[in-house]
Amino acid sequence: MFFSILPPQQSLLLPIEDPDPFSRRMEMEDRRAGFLYGPSLLGNTSFFPTGVLGGAMVQQHQDQWYKDARWLVETVGKEEAAVLAAIKQAGGIQKLEDYHLLYEGQWQGSVPTGIASGELANFTSDLLFAMERLSSNPYSIRRLHPLVDSLPFELDNEVVIALTGSYLTALHKDGLLFFVDHSYQKDYPTTKGRYVAGCQAYFYLDLRSNQLLPLAIKTNVGSDLIYTPLDEENDWLLAKAMFNQNDLFHGQIFHLANSHAVAEIVHHAALRSMSGKHPVLALLDRLMHQAYAIRPVGEAVLFNEGGFFDDTFALNNHAVRRFATEFYPAGAGAFAPNYFEAELRRRGLIDSAHGPALPHFPFYEDGARILPAIRRFVRAFVDAYYESDLAVAYDWELQAWAVEARGPARVLDFPAAASLARAETLVDVLTHMAWLGGVSHHVLNAGTPVATSGVLPLHPAALYAPPPAARGVASLLPYLPGARAAVGQIALLARFNRPRLAGARGTLLHMFDHEALLRREPARLAAANERFMAEMREISDTISTRTFDGAGLCQGMPFVWKAMDPAQIPFFLSV
Repeated sequence: MFFSILPPQQSLLLPIEDPDPFSRRMEMEDRRAGFLYGPSLLGNTSFFPTGVLGGAMVQQHQDQWYKDARWLVETVGKEEAAVLAAIKQAGGIQKLEDYHLLYEGQWQGSVPTGIASGELANFTSDLLFAMERLSSNPYSIRRLHPLVDSLPFELDNEVVIALTGSYLTALHKDGLLFFVDHSYQKDYPTTKGRYVAGCQAYFYLDLRSNQLLPLAIKTNVGSDLIYTPLDEENDWLLAKAMFNQNDLFHGQIFHLANSHAVAEIVHHAALRSMSGKHPVLALLDRLMHQAYAIRPVGEAVLFNEGGFFDDTFALNNHAVRRFATEFYPAGAGAFAPNYFEAELRRRGLIDSAHGPALPHFPFYEDGARILPAIRRFVRAFVDAYYESDLAVAYDWELQAWAVEARGPARVLDFPAAASLARAETLVDVLTHMAWLGGVSHHVLNAGTPVATSGVLPLHPAALYAPPPAARGVASLLPYLPGARAAVGQIALLARFNRPRLAGARGTLLHMFDHEALLRREPARLAAANERFMAEMREISDTISTRTFDGAGLCQGMPFVWKAMDPAQIPFFLSV
């Protein structure tokens, strides 16, 4: 088929090297007629493949995805029943600490590595709450620029001084104030009997402790209460749970618009522009393993009316589509502007000229080791085929890809053809494609929600009572999922995990470990792959053996975050 990496007996060839240009031209005509742009799925984001070849490719990906997921679905079903029985035997969930029953000794098949150490023991910690913004969902927080951003909402100065030793305006002026805005969710449709707030939150860099800490949470619904750490314990815990519910939804659907929809359309444009013998397309095919299964599977069983998402989350499948439609063109779907470091700089999280550096930034710390290793292999791969920028510029299929991507495919902010005439730009593009599917995706999805961002009791997918009209909450339990709903939430998130890939050459460690990709100049590319795998093993050794220091912290956090372990995460858009 035209959409598979070539079998071992065939070579990858640039168009100028192909001894049979006529057959190649015929193939390209078939490709353009067979891979067509169809309507977007799951909101109005990028086109989805149709046509004879497009439909066959999508079906192939779905068949393989369902086959690979079958064991996990069966395992989760058995575990779900076992957890419900254990909770019933223990007398049910009567207090917050009883949510431990949902996890201890459970889900050992679907989540063999367990939830993050410290998530249960330290679930009330303000430091844990703040540092999740720099680890398990690092895409929603930004530093407020003192010269550009006005203060989103005001706070009582006495409260701010009591918490920070400074005024709110001074924190802002000194670049110490950070912000997350989920207020849009208050207007999104919900499932009957479930509720949401639309939280906005301030975080600040506390120079006394050298830690990022929460300052205030504004609900934007009902009485529009503003909570701070000075409130009574139950009120503040509920505020954090309401924010986390917003943040869990945001992370899960943002990843659809930011990784799936972007990577798919870039590859789709390549399918229509390059021969199956083109090395760049072969590399993209490898990175896009099973990618086109996810949106149709999502339409069928996750985001369908009354499906798993409606069954678990407060914001329903219509809210999912609305989010994707709104956020994709507003920045989530941009290509080049979302390169790893450029995107973090734009939000003031690294290299900020308007405030001190974050003392700990786990997502950046791990990503800054992984991304250069990916880039080194991609650089070697590009150099194996292109001797110079001139060779890149004269690759007419490659240039047709740039024109197709920016034109008919409507890829947002894809490099122009003139820019893609440089090898360095090609390396940038391919590195980002590898990053989107092999790393960025899994920071928000795959095993992350079940291990950190969706861990109960303070990360509910839904509120089960309206946000209170006044402070003085006696118990959080009416707002949180009961035993059956809680087990359902964990079971859904466990289905996102892919524990068997570690033993099946499906992890980031093996991203480039495919014979067809290493055939050209085998000494150079085999060595490049061996170096990449060695670097991934070294990074994995660091991440997998992490534990708490003498202060009870790991990377400055009271929980151990391992979401970017190359020996555990898939090299592709797994779910």
